[in-house]
Parts: sequence; structure tokens; C-alpha cells
Amino acid sequence: EKPYECPDCGKDFSIRSSLINHVRLHTGEKPYECPDCGKDFSSRSSLINHVRLHTGEKPFKCPDCWKGFNWNCELEVHQRSHTGEKPYECPDCGKAFSIRSSLINHVRLHTGEKP
Repeated sequence: EKPYECPDCGKDFSIRSSLINHVRLHTGEKPYECPDCGKDFSSRSSLINHVRLHTGEKPFKCPDCWKGFNWNCELEVHQRSHTGEKPYECPDCGKAFSIRSSLINHVRLHTGEKP
């Protein structure tokens, strides 16, 4: 159930705070400021992630090699180097990639599109 609807675009949310953060995309409101560099953010979580760049904190650790990452999504991509997982497959030739952007660049070889 998603009872909270954005008045600007109609997107629905199950949590009120998610709607509030989303509405800030439309209004441009950025109430969270980095104390180190003054950059503004629309959500508290975005500020927290940004502050890690200043502190050097890397809370997401690889359980295989203990390399640290700022964001969980970076850890997930890194773990594929240990598992060999390649979830992104070219629809034209079947070649598989561990990173989505690598697939996108590869597909351009088939289409002739320049990056």
C-alpha cells in the first residue's frame, strides 16, 4: 500500500518521509548542509554519505578481502570480482559483464553509437 502521493507528479510512496524527500526534488529544497564544505543536500542520508568523503570512513567492508567502500552498491560490484558473477549480458552476442556501464559501452560497438 502506498498512501502518500506526490502532488506534482503523482508518484506514490508507502512512507511519508520518502514523499517528503521526493517533493524536495521538485522544489529544489536542500535543508542539510555539510559542515566541512557547505554543500547542500535534500536528504539527511545524502549528507551522511557525502560526509564520508571528508572523513575517509568506509563502513562497507568486503568479507573476503576486507577492502572498504563508501557505499554498499560499490561493495556489491566489488564482490563480483570474487564470485565471477556477470549479471549484465549483451542481447546481441551474449557476452556478459560484471558492471552495467561496461555492458552499455559494449553495446555501442554493435550499434556504432559513439560514447
